[in-house]
Amino acid sequence: MRLCIFGAASEKIDRRFITESYELAKFLAGRGHDLIFGAGGEGIMGATARGFKEVGANVIGVIPKFFEEKGYEGVFYQSDKLIYTDTMAERKAIMEEGGDAFIVLPGGIGTFEEFFEVLTLKQLGQHKKAIAIYSILGYFDRVPPIVDKITDSKFVDKECASLFRIFTDKNELAEYVENYDPTETNWELLKRNG
Repeated sequence: MRLCIFGAASEKIDRRFITESYELAKFLAGRGHDLIFGAGGEGIMGATARGFKEVGANVIGVIPKFFEEKGYEGVFYQSDKLIYTDTMAERKAIMEEGGDAFIVLPGGIGTFEEFFEVLTLKQLGQHKKAIAIYSILGYFDRVPPIVDKITDSKFVDKECASLFRIFTDKNELAEYVENYDPTETNWELLKRNG
């Protein structure tokens, strides 16, 4: 399975986020999975890529040309394949299409935007892939209350909350992603009320 993983490129964050992401990556690669990601060589992105590579997994990086040109973040040049795009939208589309499941690690605005995009696309029935959030140091603890507020206020149907899961245990996350069953979601309910 090729996993699309989103996460921070920052080196300024608490090192525990980077270490835990690296360990998760090695663990997932050890279970036979490959990686498609945003090609960053630093922060959580870089740690994730290194973890996959260390175990011998295939790594595909996707990055807009202007990131490299303007020095926004280091590029993980050890990727087995680097795909350069002209826009962020093209980058996301390639990662979304290329991944068999999505894993969201701690990150900033870009990571949240990627999460909400794949969640929105899933709500609209454009894909039926697993979306798993790995909450390191409680980073995503406030996501469930936000989703509850949105659903309680009737902006989306409560079924939306079933479209992703939050994990603190890497074994449980892997089991969820590997055994994800899209038939457990009431897709018709989402289409009527989403």
